[in-house]
Amino acid sequence: MQIHNISQQNSILNTFLSEIRNINIQNDRMRFRRNIERIGEILGYELSKSLNYQSNSVETPLGNSDINLMENDIVLCSVLRAGVPLHNGLLNYFDNAENAFISAYRHHKDNPESFEIIVEYLACPNLEGKTLVLADPMLATGQSMVATFEALKPFGTPKEIHLVSVIGAQHGVDFVQNSFESNSHLWIAAIDETLNDKGYIIPGLGDAGDLAFGEKLQH
Repeated sequence: MQIHNISQQNSILNTFLSEIRNINIQNDRMRFRRNIERIGEILGYELSKSLNYQSNSVETPLGNSDINLMENDIVLCSVLRAGVPLHNGLLNYFDNAENAFISAYRHHKDNPESFEIIVEYLACPNLEGKTLVLADPMLATGQSMVATFEALKPFGTPKEIHLVSVIGAQHGVDFVQNSFESNSHLWIAAIDETLNDKGYIIPGLGDAGDLAFGEKLQH
């Protein structure tokens, strides 16, 4: 897997990252969602540079202009619910993409520090020969990303696979790198060093789903 850590070069991306991490700003839910969306747009733009293009002639009022246009058939798949703002950012740039949605969450058994990933809902078009963009804002252990991809396999074999995340832990990055084919890609805005004993990214930003949409009811 090829890793593309976009924050290794300074850009406006740093501003959006600082605001989603900042405890004095991140609790503004509308701003948090918009910043995740803007990060998705930046990651989508960077991702687009690796896709396939073909020359096309476009008729203007005064003549014709030749331009290279993307020829990939893209399917955007986001992990509910935290992935929705990131999905929207990607969809702003890949506006002709097909869309898939999947729910994946941590199920804690007897030990609160251990969990398994449960997939309950899935809506997906045919993936055969297409470019799959799998979006999940927080790449902590990497288990959710792998479980999501496993759940998508009955829908066909993609030609290309791109993972998109906002913040990841090095542990999760290593896990997906070992779990996906070498010709797949991870596009990520920042990589943090470690996880705590409950599997959350440190320093991270907290719970992206709660920050975007409010706290979950406990049951």
